[in-house]
Amino acid sequence: MTARSSLVSLILLLTLLFAGAALAVKPDEVLADPALEARARTLSEQLRCMVCQNQSIDESDADLARDLRVLVRQRLVAGDTDQQVIDYIVSRYGEFVLLKPRFSLRNAVLWGTPVLLLLVGGIFIVLTARSRRSTPTAMLTAEERATLDKMLGN
Repeated sequence: MTARSSLVSLILLLTLLFAGAALAVKPDEVLADPALEARARTLSEQLRCMVCQNQSIDESDADLARDLRVLVRQRLVAGDTDQQVIDYIVSRYGEFVLLKPRFSLRNAVLWGTPVLLLLVGGIFIVLTARSRRSTPTAMLTAEERATLDKMLGN
């Protein structure tokens, strides 16, 4: 294989890798107003595709992602602010639809519990080790000492 054909193959491969995300938003979804379209794309990048789960609705080709993209654009055309659009989608689909969840007490408990459990476990281990170290070992009686010496041949 020549260097030129290798380069062509590499370019083709890279083009195919990035083609999926570029084709997710269909031409019939695009708004005529470039400012509204830019807002719609920004909002779509923040919302999770409930089918794909690790992609934004802006990148996903799933039917539900398309419906959500259309819904975002409809809400923007109706005059909603970005926050109103996000709040509307979250009210219908729950917090999970956000790629970056909002900070709340429930999320803090969810993320903080494992750390808290590790700290409590570590403290328990340290305290248990200290109490074992400070507990005196049992002393042998004179009779036990003599029996042990006899067994060891001392």
